Amino acid sequence: MTDVLISTEGALGRITLNRPQALNALTLAMVRAIGDALAIWHTDASIQQILIDGAGERGFCAGGDIRAVYQSVRAGTTDGVDFFRAEYRLNAQIAEYTKPIVALMDGIVMGGGIGLSAHASHRVVTERSILAMPETGIGFIPDIGATYLLSRPELGELGTHIALAAPRLNADDALAASLADYVLASESLADLPGILRHCASAADISQMLIALATSPPDGTLRNAREWIDACYGGNDIETILARLEEHPEPAAQQAAHEIRAKSPISLKQTLHMLRHARSLSNLRDCLEIEFRTAAQIIKMPDFAEGVRAAVIDKDRKPKWSTALEDVTREKLDEMFPETQEKLFE
Repeated sequence: MTDVLISTEGALGRITLNRPQALNALTLAMVRAIGDALAIWHTDASIQQILIDGAGERGFCAGGDIRAVYQSVRAGTTDGVDFFRAEYRLNAQIAEYTKPIVALMDGIVMGGGIGLSAHASHRVVTERSILAMPETGIGFIPDIGATYLLSRPELGELGTHIALAAPRLNADDALAASLADYVLASESLADLPGILRHCASAADISQMLIALATSPPDGTLRNAREWIDACYGGNDIETILARLEEHPEPAAQQAAHEIRAKSPISLKQTLHMLRHARSLSNLRDCLEIEFRTAAQIIKMPDFAEGVRAAVIDKDRKPKWSTALEDVTREKLDEMFPETQEKLFE
């Protein structure tokens, strides 16, 4: 069985992730196949729009196959780094694509799944959508351009909350976080490819999606904006935690509890990257930094321990290598030195 189904239906190029038993988690071969298809269709005048969706009803894409990355590190191969290189280049390819790309984020969408969808021109969620960036909980960092997506000024501190506490977002939350544009009923998705075939432009697609749109279930982010902005400001994790724990809002205290369970190294490096991303004007610059960081962090003990706890043994009880108060900026600079390796030439 092919892990990515590539097909054309009239003027529509369709990419379907086809690992439903693994929630369509991305492998290196899948990333390369998607990139190759997009490259071919980019110069094919007969293809006018692209649809990216996932097989099965449980999820669009649960992210990258972190078990494979973990195994690559243990085996001493370059497959893990090669995966991130190909994935981040694909993220930029999608963001810069000149033809409309419609991404259907039905069901679970995490990490690399957000990378496939949030950079697309038309981003669709449903009442079944659950989005998250859970990387700090496995000793990693929010990547796939997340430092760019989550640091935009209009979000205030919503992106910081999503990156550090890793809450699960429903359709309305995805709209509030600027990770989606339209909410469709899941039962209407089967008809969408046929409708897309007759759309002549990006504007036609937008009008069609607006006509099909439905009201999302209530989320939590919009009403939490006040306490999130009040608590997450600044560049210091300890200060953020103190504000959350002292805030009268129970959701703020729960966020502090969630953050304290994450990797201290991941938390502090993530916050540093988010703040730096505010000074960067484009996605590629953020992806360059994410790539250099990812290539180094997957070799660290916290990544191995995080994957063990989440994926291998599934005990959900990681034992991190360093206490939060011991992770200083100086230590992080030693852990993540500047390298000459480039993602984009």
